[in-house]
Amino acid sequence: MAARPPTLTASIVPVLVGSASGASMAGFRPVVFAATLLCAVLVQVGANLSNDYFDFIRGADTSARLGPPRVTQLGLLPPTAVRNGAALVFGLALLCGIYLVTVGGWPVLAIGLACIGAGILYTGGPWPLAYHGLGDAAAFIFFGLLGVTGSAYLQGAGFSAQAAIDAIPIGLLITAILVVNNLRDVDSDHAAGKFTVAVAIGRRATRVEYALLLAVTYALPAARLLTGGSIWFWLPWLSAPLAIRLARTVFREEGRPLNAALVGTARLTLIYGVLEVLSIVF
Repeated sequence: MAARPPTLTASIVPVLVGSASGASMAGFRPVVFAATLLCAVLVQVGANLSNDYFDFIRGADTSARLGPPRVTQLGLLPPTAVRNGAALVFGLALLCGIYLVTVGGWPVLAIGLACIGAGILYTGGPWPLAYHGLGDAAAFIFFGLLGVTGSAYLQGAGFSAQAAIDAIPIGLLITAILVVNNLRDVDSDHAAGKFTVAVAIGRRATRVEYALLLAVTYALPAARLLTGGSIWFWLPWLSAPLAIRLARTVFREEGRPLNAALVGTARLTLIYGVLEVLSIVF
């Protein structure tokens, strides 16, 4: 429960897309792919545990929480156990990352340390990103841009413009997951002093932000055709009906019912990502 498996599409999909993008340019490295995927999932699980701990300590997770269960807030695990669990999982990610550093050198080390640092500092440290309106940007940069381009780099493709183009829609969708989360929690976050983008701009503008993220996501596949991509560039558009239904839910619901949109957006990210992989491979 503490690891929050339904959220792990945010680490899995960038590796799938980035590895496909890199393999299309330099060939597929299955062992590197497996290690990259394991490392990415470990970093996200560590971040989930860290957020569970720090949000409770800072008073953002209370008995009035509307989102999925948090083990520290429910008293299922003591805070020290969750904190130590986060440290253990981040440590395992570092051990896994040693192999990836031997493959990709210092750029991989820099990306890995930055991602672990962001996972901790998202809700921890003296100036947590999520509490100062930087959560959306962090999700886009670390899950989207670095997750995809780093995975492509490890496949031997280097840091390419094509991988960056492939990364943008994935980053936008992962950011959209966070936007739904923050829309649901806007009142409790405001009360706890958690200054998210949703708290800053209000519910109506947050809903517009969600719609814009989806709109740009579905406009981007055409860019892959313009840059010499596959004629199968349109495959991600097959997921558009789900995106439309989710946008309607986000504009209609408030509070706990938005949990369905949160899960749905994570599912959309997975479906879109798999379709993008197919469009790259073919």
